[in-house]
Amino acid sequence: MLKDMSIIIKKLTQKDTNKFKELIRVFEVVFEMKNFMMPDDNHLQQLLEKDSFFVFVALSTDKVVGGLTAYTLEQYYSKLPLVYIYDLAVKTEFQRQGIGKRLISAIKDYCGEIGVEEVFVQAEEIDGYALEFYHSTGATAEKVVHFYYQLNTK
Repeated sequence: MLKDMSIIIKKLTQKDTNKFKELIRVFEVVFEMKNFMMPDDNHLQQLLEKDSFFVFVALSTDKVVGGLTAYTLEQYYSKLPLVYIYDLAVKTEFQRQGIGKRLISAIKDYCGEIGVEEVFVQAEEIDGYALEFYHSTGATAEKVVHFYYQLNTK
C-alpha cells in the first residue's frame, strides 16, 4: 500500500497559503496545465478564509504530494449543503499508494461532521483511471453531460 507511512492528511487554514500554492503546483503538473499563472497571494488567502471553500493536502516530510479543493453549495431543496470536489490530484510518483483514497475519506469525514448532505465530484468519461478510482472509493456514478459557457477569456 503506502511506501511512506508518514503521509499526513491536513485541512488547510487561512494561515496555509504556501501549502495551498504547493498544491496548485501539483495540479499544474498532474493536469498538464500549459502557460499557467499563479494567482497572487492575496486572492489565495481570501479563498482560504472562506467557510465555503476547503483544501485538504497530503504531506510527506512537510511537502505537499497531493490534495483536493472543494466548494460548499447551499441548496433550496434541503437545509443541508452539498460539497463539490473541484480538483483532486496526487503527484505521479505517489499515485496508487492510497493517498487519493485517504483524501476522499478525510473530506467525507469532515463533511459528515459539519452536516453536509452529499459530497460529489465529476470525472471525464474518457478518464478511465479517474472513473476506476472514484468507484473504488465507494462513490455512485451518474451518467450526465457537462456543459459550460466560456466567459472572460484572456
